Amino acid sequence: MKTFLSLLFLFVSLVGNAQSPKEIKKEIKAYQSKENKEFGNPETTILDSLDFITFKKLNFYKIDLKYHVKAKLTRTPDAKPFLMKTSTDRLPEYVKYAIAEFVIDEKEFKLNIYKSTRPVEKPEDDYVFIPFTDLTSGDGSYGGGRYLELEVPKGDTVVIDFNLAFNPYCAYNHRYSCPIPPKENDLLIRIEAGVKEFGHH
Repeated sequence: MKTFLSLLFLFVSLVGNAQSPKEIKKEIKAYQSKENKEFGNPETTILDSLDFITFKKLNFYKIDLKYHVKAKLTRTPDAKPFLMKTSTDRLPEYVKYAIAEFVIDEKEFKLNIYKSTRPVEKPEDDYVFIPFTDLTSGDGSYGGGRYLELEVPKGDTVVIDFNLAFNPYCAYNHRYSCPIPPKENDLLIRIEAGVKEFGHH
């Protein structure tokens, strides 16, 4: 039997999603193309010289719109800033911005959404951050988890599209310092969407 929350999210997704599946897939494909162009461009790539020479394209899971979900948003205005662990000694400061609750395959999940405490110089740099791990981490996707970035939500719902999940820079090059997804953002489900692991990294 579906829970009330499952039925609620089903209803919200049906009536609140103005985009058609075709439009959503078109945007995802455009995003993937943009990523491949940046990785394949010597002026924008983050790959080291050896990986760049052999680079052809990133591997993505097949686009699956069951991973394009509308989540209920509960803001956490009283949350205190904290130092997020990274793959190096760097400790950037974040604050928990909200909790997102959503349904995949009739199962309920939640993720913490974070926001950097650094001052924003340009409007396009103002975003929220969702680092996460799932059951594909180390078994199809990068073992250190993946990321999502979203525009700062304005209402009490937000669309989370795992088809847009991307790897930390350190999945491609050890010179980078990358936030480690907090344990509370470990999803007990295989999120077979977004980018896959990259070779031996």
